Amino acid sequence: MLKAKNRQVDLSKIESTLLTRSAFVKEAAVIIKEGSPFAVIYPDFELLKKEDVINIKEEIKWYGVELYNIDAQEDEKIRGYRVMTHPLAKTPEGEWDKRALLHQKTQEEEAEGAGSEPDDEIYRELKKYLSSVSAHPVHPSSHLELDLELDSLEYVMLFVFIEKSFGLHLDEKVFSKLMVMKDLYHWVYKYKTESNVAEVNWNDILTEKSSERLVYSPWIMMAWKIALLPFFKFYFHLKVSGRENFPEGPFIIAPNHYSMLDGFVVLASLPSPVLKKSFFLSYEGEFGTPRLKPLAKHSQMLLINIDKDLKNSLQRTALPLIESQNLVIFPENARSRDGKMLPFKKFFAILSKEINVPIVPAVLQGTFEALPAGKIFPKRTNVTVKYLKPVYPDDAGYEALRDRVKKAIQAELHMIQNCS
Repeated sequence: MLKAKNRQVDLSKIESTLLTRSAFVKEAAVIIKEGSPFAVIYPDFELLKKEDVINIKEEIKWYGVELYNIDAQEDEKIRGYRVMTHPLAKTPEGEWDKRALLHQKTQEEEAEGAGSEPDDEIYRELKKYLSSVSAHPVHPSSHLELDLELDSLEYVMLFVFIEKSFGLHLDEKVFSKLMVMKDLYHWVYKYKTESNVAEVNWNDILTEKSSERLVYSPWIMMAWKIALLPFFKFYFHLKVSGRENFPEGPFIIAPNHYSMLDGFVVLASLPSPVLKKSFFLSYEGEFGTPRLKPLAKHSQMLLINIDKDLKNSLQRTALPLIESQNLVIFPENARSRDGKMLPFKKFFAILSKEINVPIVPAVLQGTFEALPAGKIFPKRTNVTVKYLKPVYPDDAGYEALRDRVKKAIQAELHMIQNCS
């Protein structure tokens, strides 16, 4: 038991609970850092490979740490965590060496400057490419996610680079077994059919000819609106403003994300002409069940799975904009668990830039209080939606465009809080 802020916290209980929350957590040590619980986690890499998981930190975060946090007391919530690439440090007595854990290096840090690299053109080209997309030094022992911090978007670019440069089709299932640099190199070396290094870019990927087809269901969307809008007005006193900010032509709607209610609130709040032409990006884990998938398909939802067939999913996401329709996408890629905005991912900015469509930031307020994560029945409270002036891609880079949209939403939220 250690003291976190003003109360004794049973850290071993947190550790054992984490192990039960996710089968992918093999070892978990919890320490007090800056007055709050901090988890150091060693995942079960063999199970991750067996289950074809390639977004390890996301899996550990949402189905381990945050699943634990939903039911935890406020001072027992895990406020930070680190995923390690090798087993956690222990004392000679077999206990966690919690002093060492604060300073334990990753496998990448330990390997830096040590060991030999293959004297081979394929290895050099792979290293050159990975160095161009990661700020971290690349070594044979580098884990592509945990050490080099590649994300799902960079995986897609890597897959395309390998396919174009070495004639190999790499998908998520195969890649889940090759997430260490030396393993990826050996696989490419063994199976390559050519060696002609090619450049890759998002425009080519998003506009590549695809067999994907959109399912248009404008009247079903209107039925949803007719059913939901009166209820939201009655139960949540829903108020909508900024509808005059929708531009002509296709555009992206980018709301902040607090609750399972958010997509339905946006749907109900859109003007009918906009709604009929709008598709909603959703996650297969939530709407891809046998019962919900047919409903999602005919409700203009685009389902994606970040661990499976991601390239096709991203191309499917671009289709509405290419076909002059609109796209609703939550830039945080996940619901907030504490009512605070999560970091914005950049894919919506990539779409805006490469297809040359504006982004309409949308500010949702009250949905977290109405239905936060872990709750089933919504609480009656006021909910508002405000559509802000469109942000155009112009000459901005992906990150700059992403940040402009985020700052617009943050500024509006800050103004609302100051007025309340």
